[in-house]
Amino acid sequence: MLVRLLYASRAVDPKPEVIEVILAQSRQFNPATGITGILCYGGGIFLQALEGGRMAVSDLYGHIQKDPRHKDVVLLHYEEITERRFGGWTMGQVNVERINTSILLKYAERAELDPYSVSGTVSLALLEELMATASIVGRT
Repeated sequence: MLVRLLYASRAVDPKPEVIEVILAQSRQFNPATGITGILCYGGGIFLQALEGGRMAVSDLYGHIQKDPRHKDVVLLHYEEITERRFGGWTMGQVNVERINTSILLKYAERAELDPYSVSGTVSLALLEELMATASIVGRT
């Protein structure tokens, strides 16, 4: 059974090299477990969608909750799905500093990434728009 999980967290150490390590590990680990998704990062905040088998996604989310590189981990959205929306990425990446701020402003009060202040449905819509506007890099 396929599921989609969306969560937010804050980077403990927001240095670019730390984010690159997280992405590299995701891209190495995810194909073997059948997990796909995207990671949106900006202003020290992660917004990530994970898709895959229920146990694989659950195990990965449990690992993220314990990962010392993340804090304030919050589940935003979880659902059973019939097909993947982010199946083309082992872990696609969005750098919020490089996208048109009007996209962020469309979904929030201010033109910044803050999934803590909007619903999971709104955060998912933002990720889908970023995908539709080719703002995601790292397609496999």
